[in-house]
Amino acid sequence: MDELTIRECTTIEEFDGCIDLQREAFGLPDLELSPRRHLIVSRRAGGWTLGAFAGERMVGFVHHMAAALGNEIFGYSHMMAVARDYQNKGVGARLKWAQRARALSEGRTFIKWTWDPMQGRNAHFNLNRLGATVDAYAGNFYGIDYNADPANDERPGLPSDRLIATWYLDSPRVRLLASGSVAPVEAKPAATVSIPAEWAILVKRDPARALEEQARVRAEFNEAFERGLICGGFEREAKSRYLLFEPSSLPIADFQLPIS
Repeated sequence: MDELTIRECTTIEEFDGCIDLQREAFGLPDLELSPRRHLIVSRRAGGWTLGAFAGERMVGFVHHMAAALGNEIFGYSHMMAVARDYQNKGVGARLKWAQRARALSEGRTFIKWTWDPMQGRNAHFNLNRLGATVDAYAGNFYGIDYNADPANDERPGLPSDRLIATWYLDSPRVRLLASGSVAPVEAKPAATVSIPAEWAILVKRDPARALEEQARVRAEFNEAFERGLICGGFEREAKSRYLLFEPSSLPIADFQLPIS
């Protein structure tokens, strides 16, 4: 892989490159893309977009917005996309660690973002590799999801459920992971939530069953969060399942949990 450079996107051409990457990575209709004006206004309002460049070509980006809870300013990671021929090559991790470094330099203590709970790959990346935690579930966050395949007119009509992640940028576990160490949560999980294997295939073959599975996952997460548990890990061995823990067993004790 060509040597990558991570730097802030500042030009119209670079912001347009972010739009092209969204189309390539997600296959969403234009209505669902973050447009050039959004990226520009976000930068003027205190946010920024980091691009990963292989030579002159942008092969990935992460968009970071400034957000607030009460009097505290924090980061909100709205979107990350990587070119198809650069996926599974560590580009996303490079972008996220660069995002952490930039946010820390601005005095931020945490970053929030969301992901689809049925996407096990994203769960492993966010929870195990980055050390994010989850304490809230948002049902139908964006409205009914579009079919990601524009060649297929059939839409499964699934709610866009999302897990809400919090990334404590300077927590003990995140510091270890940032250094390249492996840092699994050693405590025994207090609860687990399993997700179906090959979710995309299930959605296409049996949308009704997919809706049932999504409803089950939603109910199990909400029940666990009502008990005060926090999701801090993901297992991909015998089955794909989220691991939830008592707050005292997670290495984030020095941080006050923000309102989700």
